[in-house]
Amino acid sequence: MQAIGGVNEKTEGFFDVCSARGLTGDQGVLIPASNVPHLMLRSDVVEAIGKGTFSDYPIKSIDQGIELLTGVPAGRARKNGSYDASTVNGKVTAHLSAFIEAAKALSGSTSERSVS
Repeated sequence: MQAIGGVNEKTEGFFDVCSARGLTGDQGVLIPASNVPHLMLRSDVVEAIGKGTFSDYPIKSIDQGIELLTGVPAGRARKNGSYDASTVNGKVTAHLSAFIEAAKALSGSTSERSVS
């Protein structure tokens, strides 16, 4: 995850929207971990984070974000490039493979390409 500009303003703006709609404790933001040293959030946002009514989640990778948002392991590539079928990446790979097979069937292609 690369650092983003305006992390304070983006976090506070989303907090304001959530606050106006009612904080439930389920709202929060994902931010690149590299932005953490630059956070200078308003006191009301810091207070809400402290109380657990709003969250900020510093992440270092897209896979961390996927796991946080879905509750399902993203999956790590095996040496052969495949993923466990129960992971998000495994399910994505399976869907892409199915699309390729469907496209080959429609085009009459017999090439041996696959997604792993």
